[in-house]
Amino acid sequence: MTHEQQPHISHTLPSPVRTRTDWRRSYARRLWITDLLALIWVVYGTQIAWFGLGSAQLSIRQDDRISEVSYWAFSTGLVLVWMWALTWSDSRSHRVIGTGFAEYVRVGESSFRLFGAIAIIAFLTQIEIARGFLLISLPMGILVLLFTRWIWRQWLVAKRETGDYSARVLLVGSVESVTQIARELRRAPSAGYHVVGACTPSRQVAGTIPGTDIPMMGTVDAVERAMELTSADTVAVTSTDELPPSKVKQISWNLQAGKEHLVLAPSILDIAGPRLHTRPVAGLPLIHVETPRFSKGQLFVKRMMDLVVSVLGVIVISPVLAFLAITVRLSSAGPVLFRQTRIGRGGREFTMLKFRTMVVNAEDLLENLQRQRQEAGIDSGNEVLFKMKNDPRVTPIGRIMRKFSLDELPQLLNVIGGSMSLVGPRPPLASEVERYADHVHRRFLVKPGITGLWQVSGRSTLSWEETVRLDLSYVENWTLLGDCVILAKTAKAAISPGESAH
Repeated sequence: MTHEQQPHISHTLPSPVRTRTDWRRSYARRLWITDLLALIWVVYGTQIAWFGLGSAQLSIRQDDRISEVSYWAFSTGLVLVWMWALTWSDSRSHRVIGTGFAEYVRVGESSFRLFGAIAIIAFLTQIEIARGFLLISLPMGILVLLFTRWIWRQWLVAKRETGDYSARVLLVGSVESVTQIARELRRAPSAGYHVVGACTPSRQVAGTIPGTDIPMMGTVDAVERAMELTSADTVAVTSTDELPPSKVKQISWNLQAGKEHLVLAPSILDIAGPRLHTRPVAGLPLIHVETPRFSKGQLFVKRMMDLVVSVLGVIVISPVLAFLAITVRLSSAGPVLFRQTRIGRGGREFTMLKFRTMVVNAEDLLENLQRQRQEAGIDSGNEVLFKMKNDPRVTPIGRIMRKFSLDELPQLLNVIGGSMSLVGPRPPLASEVERYADHVHRRFLVKPGITGLWQVSGRSTLSWEETVRLDLSYVENWTLLGDCVILAKTAKAAISPGESAH
């Protein structure tokens, strides 16, 4: 940066602030305290429930020289070792908190490993430990730990919505890559990356990142100065095409160890962790991206989950289904069920079932309705899917059913029949498929779903590009745990649908 440019920055931004609140350590300390309280409550509570308040003893059968040990002492040791296991697994690391499943997985894995080690040691040394005490402590401890972590995550996400408890990120790279990464990070504030500025090779000092209010801080040579001015604690390199070969290494050398962080953001989006593998080769940190694969085991597990949940669901909600069917039949003329041909896995057609929520001749009215909206210059926000907030074809009862997704319930029969899944991409019409770009056909790698990422991420408010991106992200990064999370979010959205449901 030239000497003349430096004063220009200082006039547009506040004075340098190097003292930063260490929110990472503060949040980890809070997790440590609640972890300790949770384990004390579970372990000692289980002991009291199992043995009462007396001084129960555990002993070693083969060596009388070793005195018996009170379960009070054993429980104390168990709590301390359990806390150590959670710390050793980095379950409170700022890299896993706030988003994703890594935090919960680490809590579960460290707990199972600890109890596995206790069982092996007890077997080898012939220590008599009440099995019931351990069998109750383990699952109860994991459940309570996960619940307290979930409560803290809700609090953290709420804080991050306002920019608190987040890494203050300075983006470094080309204008195009900086703009793209800034947009994606703003879409997911719960991830904990709050963009505060950008440095690009374009030498642009004044102004902001296109489409945002994030200030441009100068060239890539002004990174250290820009971090001081914005109080950034993280540098995210969004592209290296226009950077000198040694620039990234130089940036990393200038960061304060343990207080400032470097993140490399590759220009690939919607790729989940299980498909990414870092492999250092000749000093190069190569990132391997696996192609999406669905093994027979994965397909079997997903199918079994679909069958079990759907069959049980139909049995449990059968009175609701009967009530809705009678309501539809009495409220307007026409059949109870609406049958429509959709495109499923492998591009094959199937008949999708829904409770009828529109007038009988709704399909005939669609073309005329689209023409009227086009003539009036009304944009639906989606060039492939027809969406209308107050569709005149929808019956009064149908409007209520749509708002709470009750019209989708007959699709449980599609799931049982094998043409659909509980979770998957949205099942498209044949007319929609004709307008697909080539890459969109990847959504046919799996069965369409009753719900999916598209439904829990905005439903009718999404643009076509966002809908496709979410569907393809699901197809390429499928996990069973991800399905469970989507189902839980769907249940929450159905109970409290908000403005996106119509």
